[in-house]
Amino acid sequence: MTRPSIETSDAKREMLRHTLATLAYRGGKALRGAPEDFGARRFAETSRTPVEILAHIGDLLEWACWLAEGQHKWSDDAPKSWAEEVRRFYEGVAKLDTRLASGRPLGCEPEKLFQGPIADALTHVGQINMLRRMAGSPVRGENYFRAEIARGHVGDEQSDRRVEFD
Repeated sequence: MTRPSIETSDAKREMLRHTLATLAYRGGKALRGAPEDFGARRFAETSRTPVEILAHIGDLLEWACWLAEGQHKWSDDAPKSWAEEVRRFYEGVAKLDTRLASGRPLGCEPEKLFQGPIADALTHVGQINMLRRMAGSPVRGENYFRAEIARGHVGDEQSDRRVEFD
């Protein structure tokens, strides 16, 4: 079912784009340097593996792209390798950012895009960070307020200038 397009303010669109850049930055930090066997590790009998969580993030980003077009389509893709899911993560963030930057009317409210798929993706990045710590490969804490994050900067090449905690 296609919904009518929704005009959004530039400010809302730009805030969503900055949120996606934040997701790329924080997600990249969680994904870089993970131990080789990390993606397949199961930390509890009923928990997802890190690669299953990352695949779910990819599904969320695809869903967000469909929602932006006014269609509610969901797909649970089977997880691929860690490297393939990392690539899918960045491709998904970039695709959604490009859609938001296009200026075309959205097919849903920007607040709904945030509260559903984008906020869920941020939550799952936090889960991956926690699992990294449990795997003995913690991600260093950082003052994210001071991080170099800019809308449109959503690839795996992120700033090396960080204010990390000891």
